[in-house]
Order: sequence, then C-alpha cells, then structure tokens
Amino acid sequence: MSPALVGILGIGGLLAVLFCLGMPVGIAMAVVGFAGFAHLVSFKAALNMAGTVTWDTFSKYGLTVIPLFIFMGQVAFYSGVNTKLYKAANAWVGHIRGGIAMATILACAAFAAICGSNAATAATMTTVALPQMRRFGYEPRLSTGAIACGSTLGVVIPPSVVLIVIGLSTEQSIAKLFYGGIGAGIVLTILLAATVWILCRRNPQWGPVGKASGWRTRIKALAGAGEMVILFLLVMLGLYFGYFTPAEAGAVGSFFAVVISCIQGRLSWKGFVASVADTMRISCMVILIITGAMIFGRFLAVTRIPFDIATWVVKLPVPATVVMAIIFAIYAIGGAVMDALALLLITIPIFFPVARQLGYDPVWFGVTITVITTMGAVTPPVGATTYVVGGMAKDVPLEEVFKGVAYFLPAYVICVIVLMLWPQLITYLPGLVHY
Repeated sequence: MSPALVGILGIGGLLAVLFCLGMPVGIAMAVVGFAGFAHLVSFKAALNMAGTVTWDTFSKYGLTVIPLFIFMGQVAFYSGVNTKLYKAANAWVGHIRGGIAMATILACAAFAAICGSNAATAATMTTVALPQMRRFGYEPRLSTGAIACGSTLGVVIPPSVVLIVIGLSTEQSIAKLFYGGIGAGIVLTILLAATVWILCRRNPQWGPVGKASGWRTRIKALAGAGEMVILFLLVMLGLYFGYFTPAEAGAVGSFFAVVISCIQGRLSWKGFVASVADTMRISCMVILIITGAMIFGRFLAVTRIPFDIATWVVKLPVPATVVMAIIFAIYAIGGAVMDALALLLITIPIFFPVARQLGYDPVWFGVTITVITTMGAVTPPVGATTYVVGGMAKDVPLEEVFKGVAYFLPAYVICVIVLMLWPQLITYLPGLVHY
C-alpha cells in the first residue's frame, strides 16, 4: 500500500472516528496520526515521534500566549464589560431603524476585541441585547441572527485564539496575523451591520426606531467603555512597536484587565476564580487539539500528501483564483460539519503549502480562511454559536434562530470576495508591524 493511499485512508479514518465515535478532536487526531505513522515507519519511531511532539508542544514558550489572552477575555467577561460596550454602541446608533441590532453587532465587535470567544460573546450579548430588542418589538429572527453572527467576530478580531494557533502551526508572526485580522474584522462588521440596514429597509416593522440619545449621553457612554478601548490599544500598539512579544502582550493585557476590573469593583472573588477555572479548561482543550494536530501533521508529512497536492495544484491549467476559490469552498463546507479550530489544524498542512506555491501572502491566507470557517459557528449541523443563542432565547424556536442567521450568510461571502479583490485590507497593517 502506497504512503499516499495510507494518508487518504487516515484522513477518512479520522472523520469516521470524529463523527461515528464522537471521540474528542485532539485525541482522535493523535490516535489516527500515531497509528498511521507506525504503519508507514515503525511502532518505535511512532513512539519517539509522539513523545517528541508532545514535549515540544507543551514546552513551547510561544504557547503561553494562549492561556494569557484567554484569561484576559475571561476577566472581561466576568467583569461585565459587555454591558458598557453595548450601552455605548446603543447610544450612538440605537435611534436608527434597526439600530439596536446594529448596536449589538458593534458591541460584539468591541467585546470580541477583548474577549476573543464566540461562545462567551454570544452568551453575554444574548443576555444584554435580546431583552432590549424584545422591548422595542424587534423581529425575533433579526434579533437572534444579529447576536449569533455578531458573536463570530470574536474569532476574526484580535486577540483571537484561532489566529494564534494558525501562527504557531505555520510559524508566522502572531502580531502580523492580529493586525491582519483588524482589517478583515472591520469589513465583516460593516457588512453585518449593513445586512441589518437592508433587512429593516425592506421590512420596517422588523426593527422599529429606538429612542435618540443626547450628545451628553453619547459622550458619557463612550467614556464608560474607554478603559477597555485603552486596554486593546495598549496590547496592539505594544505589538506594533515591538515593545511586547505576543506572550508579553497577553501578560500585560491580563494584568491590566484585572487591575481595571478591580478598581471599578466589577470583578468579585467568585468571578476571578471562575475566570481562572475557565481559562484552564479552555487552554487545556486548545493545547490538546494542537498536540493531536501536530502528531497528525507528522503522519501527513510522511505520506507526502501535502507536497504532492501542492505540486499537482500548481500545475493545473486554471487561474490561481479558481484554485483558491475551490479551497475556500472546502473550508466553508468543512466549517459547517466540524469544529473550526480542528478543521484548520487538519487542513493547514495540506492547503498552506498550496497557497504559498500559488504566491499568496501567508497572513492574507490565514486571516481569510479564519473568516470562512467562522461561518461554521452559525451554520448547521455544528453551529455552536447559534445553539448558544437558541438555548438562551427560550421563547424563540431554534429553527427561527437558524433562519435569522441565514439572512446574514451573504455578508460572509461578500467579505471573502472583498478580501480577495483587495488583499491590502489584510496585508497593509501587518506590513507596518515592527515585530
């Protein structure tokens, strides 16, 4: 049996283990990767490889950036930053038709810049924004769809755990990926807000006009959320000017998030303990997935599938944009049926070399596939963020939440097209980063 055929069987076996046995993603990748490597090389070599990969993964200094940024986000979550950000956004755009839904999306974007978690953003914004939209008589599909899709911005806008993992797995600068995510995040935020405007223009009863706030109220609301804006700028500017490494930026951000929350009296001891516990749980899950992906990646490298595919694709008599469109379609479909982080870690060893061979910027590719797989967080059958919103909005049937999400899906497609036509939206800021 040829190595390539073993690799194909290994990929099929991994999907079977994930969907039929329900095995955790990290363990599934490690088991299949180990078995495949042992078959192609030897059992002893597989043992050595697994031990080396595990040690290298858990001893990487760069990996400390993951728990640090997760902790910063959890502190922001438990200190109630979301409420301030929502009030600030609502004060500025709440008087427009559909403005409360737009404010929800803007607040999701702002909270994502601190939190970086889809689930946390969805849970908090459902709690804060949904009652307001109910009170003003918003269409439930518009309300829940805006919250679910707005929450996905946590993966695109830095600090994003997904972008960190992409940087570690492709040996790219995390700082550059972060700055690339800013451009993509702004484009996606504008398109999601524009979707609300279009829907409310076609169906005025879906988003009644809210109460206009005076300039004093707007300035006061903006000032109330200012400390978290300062925290975000501290982290990003520190990375931009090379004052911090990504890990140091995570440490500085976590420290000041705790200090700000304590000074304001918004972080209780119970909330602090919960922040630490959630950070440990999420970090262990992410690191386990990374370890499994590394083992599976070594197996794929032995099969030479990634290199063979890259060579074959480059020789295809079609434009590079057609090849990239096919890759993006695979990510869109894959993101709908499995966890986005797992999908990226499985496929990056295959498609990243292809993108490099075709001459695409690695930062652009990493950020763009993040936007595409983000759709998987709201589309069935996975749609984890949609399930969170549906579970908390108990008076709205889950199928209605998914219908609401469907109105926003064209925004993701348009965003990818825009990023393909104008890649500078992603690559310009990373080109200025000194680190």
